[in-house]
Amino acid sequence: MDIFLIFTFFLFRRFLIIKELTINNDIVAKEVRLVSETGEQLGVMSLEEALNIAENKGLDLAQISPNVNPVVCKLMDYGKYKFDQQKREKEARKKQKVTEIKTIQLSLTIGEHDMSYRAKQAIEFIEDGNKVKVSMLLKGRQQAYANQGIELMKKFANLVSSVSVIEKEPLLEGKFINMILSVKK
Repeated sequence: MDIFLIFTFFLFRRFLIIKELTINNDIVAKEVRLVSETGEQLGVMSLEEALNIAENKGLDLAQISPNVNPVVCKLMDYGKYKFDQQKREKEARKKQKVTEIKTIQLSLTIGEHDMSYRAKQAIEFIEDGNKVKVSMLLKGRQQAYANQGIELMKKFANLVSSVSVIEKEPLLEGKFINMILSVKK
């Protein structure tokens, strides 16, 4: 049961990145620079005075800049502030596009039909907004012909050049030749 609670806490914490502000009686500074809810400067005053002003207006006193001297506090409705922050983050997550890297494997002895089929797959991935990593494993004696593998990769890049550009040139890395293609702007 405890493990489940810990897991859900971390799961929800991952999605909520709301900046928590120190409010009301949690503020430890002796003097504060007070800003009204409309953004007007009310001046430097003691914490007690600022808390009284906030209480009279029915608002919360929130510490905005704790690292300056005197500390900057603002009068606000903290519940509404948190709600608006959550709403903005939710909208930002909706508009965010996560780019995945799809992998396509080639070989040095690939046929023309197989190459065109994989190019068709790569075009679909790129049109969906993903990047494509084209990888080729050189086995045994094929490692002596790495230049042919690089030429084959360039030929593959030409097949998909209508929708993509080469982000990372074909490069021999150990037994692999890797190349990354991304969406053409």
